[in-house]
Amino acid sequence: MGVISIKDLNPSGIYTYADYLKWTFDERIELIKGKIFNMSPAPARRNQKILGRIFTPISILLDGYTCEVYAAPFDVRLTQRQNKHTDNQIYTVVQPDISVICDPTKLDDRGCLGAPDIIVEILSPGNTKKEMSDKFQVYEENGVKEYWLVEPNDNVIIVYVLNEEGKYVGLHPYTENDIIRSSVIPNLEISVSKIFEP
Repeated sequence: MGVISIKDLNPSGIYTYADYLKWTFDERIELIKGKIFNMSPAPARRNQKILGRIFTPISILLDGYTCEVYAAPFDVRLTQRQNKHTDNQIYTVVQPDISVICDPTKLDDRGCLGAPDIIVEILSPGNTKKEMSDKFQVYEENGVKEYWLVEPNDNVIIVYVLNEEGKYVGLHPYTENDIIRSSVIPNLEISVSKIFEP
């Protein structure tokens, strides 16, 4: 029988994707290395607008390409460096705000198995530590090529790109006078000021 309340879970327990599939409660959670993380309440309206202003140009540009873009809620099951595992061997399941996947073999009816090529996370007051520390580490370890961290309070986007050693290198922060470009998606150009328009 599925777990029907988040209160039935041991907050210090270690869980797998197989466990995650059995849970039937309404709260949205993520698993990071087997640990439970409550997701923030529904994002503020401004965060939703920012998400749309990043998602839409990516979606338009990718039309007709093998890469696909998805917005949360969309499960990404991470297994270190593309090792495929069974559900009870997967300990990280996240729901990034935006995921771009260029390898169609990673996509199935449940979402993405393996690292997306690009992940975009928009910070909210309740999720800053998780995005800045815990997710940064698992995205790097699992080979996400580009990680965009969007800071709505300061109108800044920080982009991390995976180097040949598998470590993130931070590019200069993109501010409102900049055009953000991607090393993964050729020809992608988004005005940062447009992203953060009121």
